[in-house]
Amino acid sequence: MVQTTRVIGQLSVTDNTYKSEAAERIPAPAEPPALWNRNFRLFFVARGVAVFGEGMMPVAFAAGLLGAGHSGATVGYALGGWTAAFALFVLFGGVLADRFTARRMMILADLLRLPGAAVLAVSFTLGSPPLWAVYSLSVLSGVGAALFQPGVASTIPRIAPDVQRANAVLRVVEALMIMAGPAVAGVLVALWNAGAAFAVNGTTFAVSALCLALMRIAPLPSDSLRRDSLGAELAGGWREFRSRTWLWGVISIWTVYGLTVAGPMVPLTASLVTGDHGSATYGVLMAVNGAGSAVGGLLALRLRPRMPLAAGAVALLGLPVNLTLLGLGAPVALLGAGQFIGGAAFAFWLVMWSTAVQTHVPQEALNRMHAYDVAGSLLMMGVGRTLSGPVAAVVGTEEVLLTGAGIAVLVVAALLTVRPIRTLPRM
Repeated sequence: MVQTTRVIGQLSVTDNTYKSEAAERIPAPAEPPALWNRNFRLFFVARGVAVFGEGMMPVAFAAGLLGAGHSGATVGYALGGWTAAFALFVLFGGVLADRFTARRMMILADLLRLPGAAVLAVSFTLGSPPLWAVYSLSVLSGVGAALFQPGVASTIPRIAPDVQRANAVLRVVEALMIMAGPAVAGVLVALWNAGAAFAVNGTTFAVSALCLALMRIAPLPSDSLRRDSLGAELAGGWREFRSRTWLWGVISIWTVYGLTVAGPMVPLTASLVTGDHGSATYGVLMAVNGAGSAVGGLLALRLRPRMPLAAGAVALLGLPVNLTLLGLGAPVALLGAGQFIGGAAFAFWLVMWSTAVQTHVPQEALNRMHAYDVAGSLLMMGVGRTLSGPVAAVVGTEEVLLTGAGIAVLVVAALLTVRPIRTLPRM
């Protein structure tokens, strides 16, 4: 009995040892890569400083040109030149990003904008630069932004294992930097001059270029393919764009929204709030809107709807709330609530939309798809901003805002009515 027990015990030990060794040979299931990997950290810093620097530009141009005795129209011309250059060249930016890789084009764009910011910094510090130089450098900065922007969309899926979470995190930091940029520029102008704001603006381009240069992204097979002509690639991008009903459907609906709602909303809000409550109140409300955008990004971190575009469209119902309160002349406290809701709604939609595009469009076409999206949206928003003043002068600012609220509801209904948009699944 003792011997038998000993043998059984030996077999038991041997069996357990075998199981232990077998378990060691079976590889453990691999954990998904973390979001905050080296590439994403570098890209996060690059995006944060870039948005911060871009947010400084309107304040810097306004302080520099008005301080030099120029009219307010010159500020509009300088910023309008930037916007026009961006809208005209962003399609070419998408093609060039496909041709030379997005990371290279973004680094080139930062380096292209850096000398212009340095010249403006020195010029406004020493005196008043000629207007032609200011306008030319503003246009050059807009071209650089156009070359940079398409690469943002295609880079995120290549560095982030969770595209929606990455977009949400970036949206939060962008919202915070949009608030911080103008505030810091105002402090710099008050303590020194506009040249100091442009100097910091140029530094942000240098930091962004350095972060992007330090990233290590594995090449795609398409990166080494022989490319067609520029015109052929633009045409190919258009075919890719047109072949996706949900994509061109959203952008078609969004052009109406940009023309009638998003475009007029910014200048009319500024004029209405400033006229009724003062510029300080307007600044506070814009800060509240930015805080709402940050919260919208945080919500997009937690909520993962099965149909992202449908969920984003429903969230857009927060925008007509904001417009209605403005159009009805609500008290400042309610206006603040409306700005917060509107900022959160728009940020949530942007994360859902960006994630849908980046996960459903092939990587080799993503730069051009994003360029078509940006160009169409920006052009209509520009037209809407241009027409908002004359239309409001005829029918009234409040009436234009209330009409925009009604159109915003119809836009949501249109997004939810189109089946390919409503049913597009999360990937």
